[in-house]
Amino acid sequence: MKSSVKFALLLVLIAAVALIAYGFGRRQNAAPGESPAATPAEQAAAAPAKAAASATPAPAQANREPLEKALALREAGKLAEAREALRDLLTHTNDAQLAADAQKALGDVNMQLLLTPTPAPEKVDYVVQSGDSLGRIARQFNTTIAVIQKANGLHESIIIQPSQRLRVTPTKLAVTVSKSQNTLLVSDDGRFFKLYRCGTGQYSTTPVGTFKITDRIANPPWWKDGQTIPFGDKANVLGKYWLALDIPHYGIHGTWEPETIGHQSSQGCIRLINEDVEELFIILPPGTPVQVTE
Repeated sequence: MKSSVKFALLLVLIAAVALIAYGFGRRQNAAPGESPAATPAEQAAAAPAKAAASATPAPAQANREPLEKALALREAGKLAEAREALRDLLTHTNDAQLAADAQKALGDVNMQLLLTPTPAPEKVDYVVQSGDSLGRIARQFNTTIAVIQKANGLHESIIIQPSQRLRVTPTKLAVTVSKSQNTLLVSDDGRFFKLYRCGTGQYSTTPVGTFKITDRIANPPWWKDGQTIPFGDKANVLGKYWLALDIPHYGIHGTWEPETIGHQSSQGCIRLINEDVEELFIILPPGTPVQVTE
């Protein structure tokens, strides 16, 4: 055998002996019950598995299928069925985001049902009697003239005729304002109707208690320091609508500063964006109770 081949075999033998000795030494040096320290390559290979094992499990996703089914009912024009599905969802879900989405959808459905002739179990097909007026019918069913007009396609007409049929929705609407959350909740006979974001008074100046709506004014003037500031004047902060409460100088109104909504930033009144207070102006009759809480 050539010397070069012998030399190569000798090197292989030496390397093998060295590896055996290295492994034996690692086992000898390890503490009792412990595994020998991993090599850098072994550590790198084990890192992904270790990270995966120690990662916090992702929270379970809420089941949004009931919400999707309710929205499909709404799109199909089945508003009463959509309302019941959304109410059921709100009763059973514990997921905050799913509940918020369901509340938003339910508020929209409730408004559609109230302001359109779409059938619903609570609606009454009323036959106009001699001597009737929209105002009288609205008071009888605790609603507003505007709601009856919109639900029956009367536009701005207040003229009605005996024997005319009107679809009317009796309501028991109430308002609850949370100063800490800056929210305004409308309920109907104790059930969720619609939730709005609002602004309340700086330094907690909005009074707490139970009040009622006494007057409703579109394009309201503002009385400040004994002076009348007309609607449209830049100094008039009331927005497009004013719902007066039975406590002097306080009410629910719009604003020209939508960025203040969600904050305690008013002079004591409850403010909403003009589009939202317009909805309240349409649906809330005089006498509607308003509870303000901390």
